[in-house]
Amino acid sequence: MTTFDFGDGKGPVAAHKHSNGGGWVADTATVAKTAQVGPDARVSGTARVYDYARVYGNAQVSGATRVFGDAKVSGTAKMYGNASVSGKAWVFGTTQVFGNASVSGDAMVYGYALVYGEAQVYDTARVSGKAWVYGNAWVSGKAQVSGNARVTK
Repeated sequence: MTTFDFGDGKGPVAAHKHSNGGGWVADTATVAKTAQVGPDARVSGTARVYDYARVYGNAQVSGATRVFGDAKVSGTAKMYGNASVSGKAWVFGTTQVFGNASVSGDAMVYGYALVYGEAQVYDTARVSGKAWVYGNAWVSGKAQVSGNARVTK
């Protein structure tokens, strides 16, 4: 059995390299053959990456998160909890998306932004800089949240 330490405090767990990209995937996670996990990216926990989604760079997808459609997670972005990224959405930079948050459509979350709780970012919305979108907030349409902005509901 091959093991890998995902750095989450659980120590080495059963894992394998994904056939499309060579990144580490915990045996408890599910990654479709059509999806890509780049060589330095990691997918752990019970996370699911499917369709034509891509996880690359040094991105980490863990917990019970879902990445699907043509969505991308890259840079040093972290996704955890029950978060999801779908459609053509892109999460990158040093961003974190967690809790039950979702990013979908053609939305982008990047920089050092945080999206968490029950928050939703969708359509062509952009969240960047050190902005936080949290609670039950929805950011949609062509909205842009940046700088040190805080959006909650």
